[in-house]
Amino acid sequence: MPAAKSEGDDPEFIKRQDQKRSDLDEQLKEYINEWRKQRAKEEDELKKLKDKQAKRKVSRAEEEQRMAQRKKEEEERRVREVEEKKQREIDEKRKRLEEAEKKRQAMLQAMKDKDKKGPNFTITKKDSNFGMSNAQMERNKTKEQLEEEKKISLSFRIKPLEVDGLSADSLRARATELWETIVKLETEKYDLEERQKRQDYDLKELKERQKQQLRHKALKKGLDPEALTGKYPPKIQVASKYERRVDTRSYDDKKKLFEGGFDTLNKEVLEKNWSERKEQFGGRQKSKLPKWFGERPGKKSGDPETPDGEDEVKPEDEEIEEVEEVVEEVVEEEEEEEEEEEEEEEEEEEEEEEEEEEE
Repeated sequence: MPAAKSEGDDPEFIKRQDQKRSDLDEQLKEYINEWRKQRAKEEDELKKLKDKQAKRKVSRAEEEQRMAQRKKEEEERRVREVEEKKQREIDEKRKRLEEAEKKRQAMLQAMKDKDKKGPNFTITKKDSNFGMSNAQMERNKTKEQLEEEKKISLSFRIKPLEVDGLSADSLRARATELWETIVKLETEKYDLEERQKRQDYDLKELKERQKQQLRHKALKKGLDPEALTGKYPPKIQVASKYERRVDTRSYDDKKKLFEGGFDTLNKEVLEKNWSERKEQFGGRQKSKLPKWFGERPGKKSGDPETPDGEDEVKPEDEEIEEVEEVVEEVVEEEEEEEEEEEEEEEEEEEEEEEEEEEE
């Protein structure tokens, strides 16, 4: 029996294997072609994207350049506006300082031309709100602003020397002129300092005199000596500080007392007490007074003798008249004291007004 053939030697098997290989090769070729087409398509798309990106980059660079140029122009315009504004402020300050310097020079010239015997200054009364905003602005200025104003002020106060091309004699004359100017300015500075010292001393003395007058006035009114020397006036005492109860009077009653109703109330109380005591004295029990050793009680030297039949003494009217006279004298003395106090207060007020006018 012949031996069986192996699969490798079978032509059909080989044919099938070749067919499979050819099919696989064709599939691979198709896959490779598809892949190449897809790769070419992707490369085209990538190239388009790169071109688009390059164009976008160029356009972005141009846009950034335009933005930078616009920003630079805006910054230059802003800086130019700031510089123009600063220059305008400097010009305005220079103008104001020049006007102030002209006024100061005119005032100094007027003070020099004034009579040397009289006072070389005048005190003018100004409104309380005069210059408040300017003073606040001056206080709120920074150090840089003050330095800038100082430079501006010195720029037109200090004139240039202009010594170029001058001869020796001209330079000597210019130096002499500058020396005389320095001596003149130092003299004016010394005079102003001395005048300021004298004015400070006068103000201090006037304030001390005013304090002394206010102390005397407070003592006359029965207040603390330092009550009127403070910034605010003292509180009005409408009730005693030793009262243990709360004051139940209304505001109108207190106002009336403050406006001078206390004197009226005091007079009413005195009249009421006087009428009550007078009624009490008139309604007393009348009785005959006994004689003691032939002399009636209450007899004064120089009075006539009492008749024997008249033992009843009737001194009511006489005593009433004496009491009335005493009360009238007391009331007159109080009124005179009040008038004297009012006159003294008026004289003090007139003296204070005269001193204020002199100041």
